[in-house]
Amino acid sequence: MIDVQLLRAAPEIVERSQRMRGASVGLVAEAAAADSERREAIAEFERLRAAQNAFGKRVAAASKEEKPALLQEVKQLAADVKAASERSTAAEARADRLLGALPNVVLDDVPPGGEDDYVVLREVGERPAFEFEPRDHLALGELLGAIDMARGAKVSGARFYYLRGIGARLEMALMQLGLERALSAGFVPLITPTLVKPEIMAGTGFLGEHADEIYRLEADDLYLTGTSEVALAGYHADEILDVTEGPLRYAGWSTCYRREAGSHGKDTRGIIRVHQFNKLEMFSYIDPAFAEAEHARLLAMQEAMLTDLGLAYRVIDTAAGDLGTSAARKYDVEAWVPTQGAYRELTSTSNCTTYQARRLNIRYRAESGRTAPVATLNGTLATTRWIVAILETHQREDGSVAVPAVLRPFLGGLEVLEPVPAR
Repeated sequence: MIDVQLLRAAPEIVERSQRMRGASVGLVAEAAAADSERREAIAEFERLRAAQNAFGKRVAAASKEEKPALLQEVKQLAADVKAASERSTAAEARADRLLGALPNVVLDDVPPGGEDDYVVLREVGERPAFEFEPRDHLALGELLGAIDMARGAKVSGARFYYLRGIGARLEMALMQLGLERALSAGFVPLITPTLVKPEIMAGTGFLGEHADEIYRLEADDLYLTGTSEVALAGYHADEILDVTEGPLRYAGWSTCYRREAGSHGKDTRGIIRVHQFNKLEMFSYIDPAFAEAEHARLLAMQEAMLTDLGLAYRVIDTAAGDLGTSAARKYDVEAWVPTQGAYRELTSTSNCTTYQARRLNIRYRAESGRTAPVATLNGTLATTRWIVAILETHQREDGSVAVPAVLRPFLGGLEVLEPVPAR
């Protein structure tokens, strides 16, 4: 939820953010009016309730002859208080609904526009060149006995798969590499729940425009998470944190689930866009004054991983209209995928400022002694999709794949992935 004080004092800043996102500017005025009506309704209720309390003392002190008439006034005042309470409750609900519908206010220098209006910040690494016709990741995965899409579809349907043999080991090696680096950077590892309550899912901002991508278990009123960011954000809900000695940093390892609604026909081959995958997610709770520096830190960790894996990549500053509801800024890191002749997103990192913390009631104690919402940030440090770029970038003509040196210790020293007979 945005800062209501900002909405009251400088609605033009929120309106500018909405224009940058291509979102409704009129919603800002609606939310501001609802907030004003809520305050007026609460004030009227409190005034009437105070009058009711004072009148009760007058009745108690009245003579026997005065009480019948006063009791009639008591009944009317009680009815007025009840009506004012109902108006106050309704006004609060409307204000909460409209304020909750406003996405986070984007940072000033975020590019305006939609999906194609990103700004490329840098390109790193040399794109691989082959003297043979390169195979795509699925063809390589099948040669290596690493990916089995057919049996995944047989068991679970389209966009499910098995990682088997070296494919399973490769993913675990990626996760272990990421975890080792997260630990050395002071992150506390968590294996998170993948089912969360509606209030946690809503609190992180995932039940807005992308709600159709989330699996819901209606009988249990629980949601399957599409990222451990959700459970990591909920970990400290309704708590006051101590960040005086620095941020609280967590690395969440979990399976993730996405319906991928609306993506039919996109990346249906292989494991680029699937319904289930594994991910190691970084998450930071921090004093808002240091959030932008933390964002740069998370991005640097992601870039170091891709560089050490020998992948060519670029970093883009995502345009406002392509940001999720909670993000005030997001950097995508896209690796070069040779057979597609394009950069494809492998990882991203978002600065959610205080938006999620306000919704989840997560605060820290400032130097003044007062509490205030923390800032939250997230970023992926390893995930299943990275296998796509690793296989395609490091492939050889015979279908074998060179193992990046940083992964070899997690694969028993294995240097080359060799094709295996189909079974």
